[in-house]
Amino acid sequence: MKKIIALALALALTLSLAACGAPSNNNGGGTSNKGSSKGAPSSFEEIVAVDNDECAITITGIDEDDFWGYALKVTLENKSADTTYMFSVTNASINGVECDPFFATDVAAGKTANDDITFSDSALEDNDIGDYTDIELTFKVYDSENWDADPVALETVHVYPYGEDEATVYEREAQSSDKVILDNDYATVIVTGCDEDDFWGYEVNLFVINKSDANITVSADEVSVNGYMTDPLYVSSVSAGKCAFSSMTWSDSDFEDNGITDVEEIEFKLRVYDSDDWGADDYANEVITLNP
Repeated sequence: MKKIIALALALALTLSLAACGAPSNNNGGGTSNKGSSKGAPSSFEEIVAVDNDECAITITGIDEDDFWGYALKVTLENKSADTTYMFSVTNASINGVECDPFFATDVAAGKTANDDITFSDSALEDNDIGDYTDIELTFKVYDSENWDADPVALETVHVYPYGEDEATVYEREAQSSDKVILDNDYATVIVTGCDEDDFWGYEVNLFVINKSDANITVSADEVSVNGYMTDPLYVSSVSAGKCAFSSMTWSDSDFEDNGITDVEEIEFKLRVYDSDDWGADDYANEVITLNP
């Protein structure tokens, strides 16, 4: 059911982009171009990602030209006698860049399903992520009726479409327009630009690098624009050692309600903290002022 909802949302998004144009999120800086270098992936060999008494997950193939985007074919097996399991991906990255694939599927007890894990994150292409040389996935399988129960599988695997020896790590090239708003031992946060779009509203585009061994969450609290409190509800999670593109976004109505026509000043409290230990001290807690 969740898979159907996700695909429906993706279709709506696709139609919106066709009508309005994709969001301007060109932060620059990739070292290669998605369609430029390696050609077709090497001959694919099935990968058994999970195989235990309760379930099995096998990655069976790659479809670079799936209707929804870049897809991994998977076979999901529920070995239990009486429990419906949810098969999901909790974390994913391409060449070290965090992304959110479309994938969450219920499989009834004793049944098997074939499905796709689909990547259609425009930020990857907008920022020249290059060929998908290292796809990292963390699978989680759990009782779909009891989210408090321990998962029956939690495994991280890598898929190397061109072979492990061809795996690359994304490195974003610095741009003259960048504004580094945080750089400490735990994380770097860069404002890569601000965009105004008829469909998406006003965006502050960010690039976050997690330098730590912990999963981090980056949030913007107490946000004001031109002195008016306007909350973009920005929260971004980045796994240990990974980087991510994200955006703080305000709708047109956010500005209209406060009589904002030109953005002169954005102020917010930037927090960076351990995603898995909310009681720990923040890695950063600073008031940031931007003058776009």
